[in-house]
Amino acid sequence: MKLKAVIAVSVLAIAAATGGWMYYRYESAPKNLELYGNVDIRQVNLAFLWPERIKSILVEEGDFVKAGQPVSEQETDTLKIEIEQAKAAEQAAYQTYLALKNGSRPEDIAKAEAAVLVAQSRLHLAQKDFERVDGTFKSTKGQGVSKQSLDTQSSQLQVAKNELFSAQKSLELAKIGPRAEDVARAYAQWQQTKAQVAQLEVKLKQSTLYAPLDTTVRSRLLQPGDMASAQVPVLALAINSPKWVRAYVNEVNLGKIKPGQQAYVTIDAYPNEKIPGHVGFISSVAEFTPKTVQTPDLRTNLVYEVRILVDDKENHLRLGMPATVSFE
Repeated sequence: MKLKAVIAVSVLAIAAATGGWMYYRYESAPKNLELYGNVDIRQVNLAFLWPERIKSILVEEGDFVKAGQPVSEQETDTLKIEIEQAKAAEQAAYQTYLALKNGSRPEDIAKAEAAVLVAQSRLHLAQKDFERVDGTFKSTKGQGVSKQSLDTQSSQLQVAKNELFSAQKSLELAKIGPRAEDVARAYAQWQQTKAQVAQLEVKLKQSTLYAPLDTTVRSRLLQPGDMASAQVPVLALAINSPKWVRAYVNEVNLGKIKPGQQAYVTIDAYPNEKIPGHVGFISSVAEFTPKTVQTPDLRTNLVYEVRILVDDKENHLRLGMPATVSFE
């Protein structure tokens, strides 16, 4: 009898535990929980970086565009002329740098040496003329040659000496070559002109707008012939993925959902089609129910924002579209 009683109690305990576990699973699982919200997507406003007139817009509203696809172009005639001018300036700066880097040519040194020889000849001639005038002046005691003529020859002799000194120094500089500082400065100027060319070429590339992602054209905000600027977008694009439904859950049902949980979205346009998704975000901050949300709960209730990331393969969902989220 005692053994039967123990067995009976054990069976009842197991049954109670099983029942309790099933009841917990039943109570903890969401039961026909529905949330109400609106479809939300990210948008991109494309604008040209540089002010210039728009040449063409290559897409229409509603077009689907791939990432990297050109969507608009600016006029580039003036910019191309600026690039040619910058390239010419770069070549001039490069040749100046090469001339200083390579130093004096043999011909330059030979020319400097010839200038020294010419200066020596002039000095020799000036020395002879001075000695002649000076001898006459002294032998005639200033009667045969005036003091002014002697002074003139003396000055010409000094000029000839200075010219020879200058020619000799020029020869030394030709043999030494340019200063390292001058070479470095010429190199820096060449690099500066190279950077200017690169900057203009980047500007030329930026004269064409490309779609950054797979998107749909929402609006053409400017037209060909309009003046574009960085402050005025040309196109408004809607990013096709990810899409999500922004819904709100009250505190009572907050424990029935968790990040990653499977969910389904239905819309009025396709009431019999369930679009799969999952809980991607649950806000940690309570707020009052937004007036745009259609929910049977009172508006004064505190709710938490929930984002349901949707796998909209058929592209049924549109920005702002009302949607119902259900959990199974």
